[in-house]
Formats: sequence, structure tokens, C-alpha cells
Amino acid sequence: MKEIARHIFDHALRESSIKQAFARHISCERGVLRICEDLYDLNSHSRVFVISIGKAAHSMLTALHEQAGERFEGIVASPIEPEFHIRGFRYFHGGHPLPNADSIRAADAMLKSLNTMNEASLVIYLMSGGGSATVEKPIDDEITLDDLIETYRVLVHSGASINEINAIRKHLSSIKGGRLAQAAYPAQQVSILVSDVPDHTPDALASGPTMPDSTTAEDCYEFRAKYKMQFPHSVQALFERHALEETPKSDDPAFIRARWWTILSNSALIAAAGKEAQRQGFIVEIDNTCDDWDYARAADYLLGKIRELRQKHERVCLLSGGEVTVHVENGATGGRNQQFALYCAGKISGVNICVLSAGSDGIDGNSSATGAIADGATSERAKARGFDASAHIV
Repeated sequence: MKEIARHIFDHALRESSIKQAFARHISCERGVLRICEDLYDLNSHSRVFVISIGKAAHSMLTALHEQAGERFEGIVASPIEPEFHIRGFRYFHGGHPLPNADSIRAADAMLKSLNTMNEASLVIYLMSGGGSATVEKPIDDEITLDDLIETYRVLVHSGASINEINAIRKHLSSIKGGRLAQAAYPAQQVSILVSDVPDHTPDALASGPTMPDSTTAEDCYEFRAKYKMQFPHSVQALFERHALEETPKSDDPAFIRARWWTILSNSALIAAAGKEAQRQGFIVEIDNTCDDWDYARAADYLLGKIRELRQKHERVCLLSGGEVTVHVENGATGGRNQQFALYCAGKISGVNICVLSAGSDGIDGNSSATGAIADGATSERAKARGFDASAHIV
């Protein structure tokens, strides 16, 4: 069963590759760039500048060049070091899951370049997951890099949902929550998104630097109080004075000439997995209800659902996309997917159920794994080797 689960996941990844997504949605002929339903006459722009951010930054830029040719200049910021650099681009090795000095240098370089754009300029953004930490610049100069890193740690360990964390990140940043788009105004702007967030919250991707923000400063004050967050003094002072600046909303002039296209998303991955599971003879059910839930609550819900489905069908595959929340209280190694799978291992012991929980970007938390697989024999195998699974759940 584990081999089948891994096969379905691997198949979905192959069918949902960035290269294939760009081939479907992006093309360029006689100087006219097609991005989904939009056409851009590159010769009519005085300057075309590309900014690529996130774990897939280099892959997306490579795919763009394959479709449109090496005609662009710009900046690439990723936590993953590429095997080669594309001519005309500056590269920054930003941090993840915590920002680093290159994260700030990348933000400074982007803001400096975007501030030179005019109405005849075209800015193309290539956005992918992991961008929140990869490119960052505090909204207040009093916030040092150490303060910024500690703030990220507080947020991740607070127990807040990813949407709540992103709301605070946006309001503490000079580039998130639409502020990168503000810097590029009055240029024409288009964002190409490879999204690891739910389809209904696209501004959560990389904390939405090119999109109107759907959260408010008031939300941030409420979240801080709700989770009793204790930030470094420079950040704490902004909250205590209620001095957070509001992020740009949909009526901001920066978005008048801006477009956003999601060419690859979690739903596409789920659809590809479902198709292959059906080919393998499974009845497929998709349920994304528990996105952003606590990992244990999500696991209990999904395991309950698959048990119900097994009463009706002999072979059933339950697919669920999104992220679960884990409240980390120490410096352990791991990630939300491994936590979810390990918790499930205890719940399905002795039962013919297999659970695969993995990240489509190949990264799970601060570990070297993308996730984990558990089945009805996992707990017993661990005990036989002297491991107590419950001791490794944070």
C-alpha cells in the first residue's frame, strides 16, 4: 500500500511540473508574450523587468526563458541554490523558514529597481511558495535582522494559523501585502503564480507582495492578543502604540494595471493524484475542509472520514490539500507533514490504512525530508526497534 501511495504522489508531481504548466500557459511569438489570456507586446515597453521569488524561483525563470527566449533582465531570490545562473539576472540566496541577510539584500535590490520603473515599463513577477522568508525587509528601520528572525520564530511557534501569521508578516514588511506592487507603480505589472496556498486565498502566497491585501492592521492586533505573542522590543513597540501601517487594498492605484495568473496550484496536484488513483482502481474522494487546522484535529477528521468511506468501498483514496498547523515548543527537527503522519501512525495501528503526508515543494519544515508515510504496521515496527513514536510528537 505504501508503494502505491508513493506512486500516486510521484505521478501527481510529474503531471503538475512547472515546465509543463509554462508550456500550457505561456508563449511568445514575434515579440508578443502570451500569459494565459493576456497578450503583452514586449516591443512597446521601454523596459521589461522580471522578479522571481520563492522555492521555485529558478525553475520558473528557466521555464519562462524556454517559452519566451533569453530576452529579460531582473532579480531572482530563492532559498535553493541553483546549479547555474541565467545571464542578466542578479541572484540572492534568501533564508527559509527564517529570513537571513540575503533576504534583506534581495528586498533592497528589488525596491531599488522597481522605483526606477515608469508607465512604459512592464514588470513580470514569478511567485512561488517559501517567498515570505526568502525576501524580506522590515517596515521600521529599528527592527534589526535578529529582531526579524526572532519575530518569525515567535509567529511559527505561536500556534497561529498560516493565514494569521501571514497577516502579521504583511504588516511588518516593506514588500509584503502589495507593497512590492506599490514600489513598481505606475508600471504595468503581471504576476505568474505557482501556488501552494488554497485557491481562495491567493494573496497568502509568499505573503502577497504583488496583490491587494485582504487583512488589516486591526486583525494583527487581535491575533497578537489571541496567542499572547511576545515580540522583540522593536516589534512589540509597534503593536503597543498601534502604529502598524495599513497595507494597500484593492482600490490602490498600484493595482489598476496589474494582473495575476495562477498557472499551477494545489488543486491541480490533487486532480492529477485523483486521476491516477482512479486508474489504480480506487474510489476517490477529495476533501480540503481541514486546511489550516491543527494537525491532530485534521488527522482525526480525515481518518474518521476514510473509515466511513471504507464501509462503502473496498478500495478508497481520500485526498486532501493544504497545510496543517503545528505548535512547536522546542528546537526539534521535522515538519508539519511528518508530525501529521506520525500522529496518524498511532491511530491506524493494526488497520489496513496508509497515510502519506508530503509537501509538493520537496521541503517539510526544517528537515531534509518532504514528508512521511505511515501504515498500520508503522507503530509496531518502531516499538520493535526501541522507538516510542509518541515521544517524538511535539
